[in-house]
Amino acid sequence: MNKFRPLPAALALAAALAWPIGAQSAELAAVPAQAASGAATSGFDAVVEAVRQTVVAAQVSGAVVELVVKVGDRVQAGQVLLRIDARAADQNAAASDAQVLAARAALAVASNEFGRQQQLFQKNYISQAALERAESEFKATQAQVTAQMAQAGAARTQTGFHTVRAPYAGVIAELPVALGDMAMPGRPLLTLYDPSALRVSAAVPQSVASRLAAGQLPRIELPGLPPASAWLTPARIQLLPTADAATHTVTLRADLPSGWVGVAPGGFARLWLPLGAEAGAATPSLSVPLQAIVRRAEMTGLYVLDGSGRPLLRQVRLGRSEAGRVEILSGLSAGERVVTDPQAAARLR
Repeated sequence: MNKFRPLPAALALAAALAWPIGAQSAELAAVPAQAASGAATSGFDAVVEAVRQTVVAAQVSGAVVELVVKVGDRVQAGQVLLRIDARAADQNAAASDAQVLAARAALAVASNEFGRQQQLFQKNYISQAALERAESEFKATQAQVTAQMAQAGAARTQTGFHTVRAPYAGVIAELPVALGDMAMPGRPLLTLYDPSALRVSAAVPQSVASRLAAGQLPRIELPGLPPASAWLTPARIQLLPTADAATHTVTLRADLPSGWVGVAPGGFARLWLPLGAEAGAATPSLSVPLQAIVRRAEMTGLYVLDGSGRPLLRQVRLGRSEAGRVEILSGLSAGERVVTDPQAAARLR
């Protein structure tokens, strides 16, 4: 006689129905969401900038005949960076020097002639008009020498424009020209910045800028750096007095400490601003343990226990993380219990 045997799936369903929900939640470690410690803060995306950055452009035309540096090189003040073909300028300078020599020879002749005319005038051999003509010729020749010397100096200065030197010590950020390219007046040759003076710049809404806590410096987050050096306090901040008419934002600049390694202009940063109290201000943000966060593809969330003690996966938006806790900007309410072991919650769902 065949006996009835329940299927394994039916046994599993019966066991699940018989297992109390409270037993599931008892196995899960959960903590309530707490208000983030410290003053209320707000984060804004920012960009790293160089306080001193220069686009070096050509002052003369000619082919680039020598490139001494490449992108990323550190250079010293006055160091040669590149050279432009200066053969035509050198010839012009040589011609100007020759004209100076000819003018000086003419001046020597005029000077001697003027001296003889003065002697003849003293002996009453020539008239006053003849003496004045000799003096006029001498002064005209003297003026020609001065003009030729000025032209020779300008030609030598023009020759110097064909050698491009570093205006200060820095790092080559861009080099848009190659050997043989034609340089034209005003065409950018390279971009140089000073790595010892960097800052972070962010566009802050006017309503937030008016709530900046007095006497408190913001925090700078550099996500691209290791966690140990990703947070720092700026040396100085500056709020520009003008606002953007299109976005109604003001620019806030925060100077990085000198010598910070691993930061370059154009890098991503985040500026966390301490905000003072305001009537009708938003509820302070919450924080949870960092290990409670779940990351799946493009979703960031955490497990929250509902009224029956069941773990439910909920998407949240994160803020700054510090001292093993992470700030929750949205998606969580104060007092809700958050599971600190997401893997265990995923197994018991």
